[in-house]
Amino acid sequence: MLALRLARGTHPLVLLRRLLVAFASAGVGFLLLCALGYAAGHPDDSATATLRLLWCLVPLAAMVHLAVAVARTDPSTRPRPGLSAIGLGPGRLTAIAAASTAVSCTLGSALALLVYLHLRGDITGMPFDGAAAELLAADRPMPLPAALTLLAVPPVTASLAAALALRLRRPVPSADDPPEDGAPGGLPWGVALLAAGLAVEIYAGRGQGEAGVFAGWALTALGLAVAGPGLTHLSGRLLQSVRPGPIRLIAGRALMTESRRIGRPLGVVCAVGSGAFAAATLSVTIGPPAVLGAVLVVACTIGTLATAALEARHARTSTTTALLALGAPPATLRTAAALRAGALLLVLTPVTWAVAALAAMPLHS
Repeated sequence: MLALRLARGTHPLVLLRRLLVAFASAGVGFLLLCALGYAAGHPDDSATATLRLLWCLVPLAAMVHLAVAVARTDPSTRPRPGLSAIGLGPGRLTAIAAASTAVSCTLGSALALLVYLHLRGDITGMPFDGAAAELLAADRPMPLPAALTLLAVPPVTASLAAALALRLRRPVPSADDPPEDGAPGGLPWGVALLAAGLAVEIYAGRGQGEAGVFAGWALTALGLAVAGPGLTHLSGRLLQSVRPGPIRLIAGRALMTESRRIGRPLGVVCAVGSGAFAAATLSVTIGPPAVLGAVLVVACTIGTLATAALEARHARTSTTTALLALGAPPATLRTAAALRAGALLLVLTPVTWAVAALAAMPLHS
């Protein structure tokens, strides 16, 4: 109830982000129901049905990542002086954030169930009644307990992930803090996961089936996400190398300081980009559920990166104000932002292309 009352007075931009989480949860719920419909319509093809359910984990992970990012940037979850005195300590704020995430995802799951039943033809009176009856196995009764169990997966997973992320949240670094001297510790682990994922994909390309391809791609994507902060930190170091001027120093310092905040979403963007490039080179024909899953993954990834970028911009507010007070022209800040984007493209684009080419190579054979 407290989470609903706080939502009434929330900024419209925050409500929009929660609405995006709800729509993403609806898309994931619909994909899970499509996998259930295929299993009900093809009881003899359990291997393909299981594989379809496994591929639903990819948009589910993207949705959970977006939900966690939205929960982290929600103003109602930030500890503030005086809240502990009225019973709103860190633990209670974490519970409120988890409840808000669960409410958004539950609304999305309910919407997914309504759309699914409508397209099956179980609900009539609206346009496109039963438009996908054959695809959704309308001639078979839908197992309601299994459907409700699958629809509970997005809210439960997202709320637990948000609660865990907020519970383990460290103090958010400000642009005024000194940048870290080393590469964040996740870079070696990310490289190791990348190598393991590519090895699994090479092994799967020798006739081990799509399950091996899925496992290899999942490890590769996880490796890029783990290596993202280190690659962002490296971009900041490159900007400050070879006699940098003030603008390059400002841009590089910002990237090094914000590497943990924006690095992981950037790594996920690289994973999605490499997967899209590899899929495009294979020229594989995919059906409507796969198209919906791809759109969901791309939309959630872009939304997560935009949320992280807004959080980083908010953390730079004090530094930006100080620079403007010292007489720095606004063009200097815009140039620094362009340099940050250019450095990230210079470092991440070759990495994405290389991973995509190596991942597609065994699949071609």
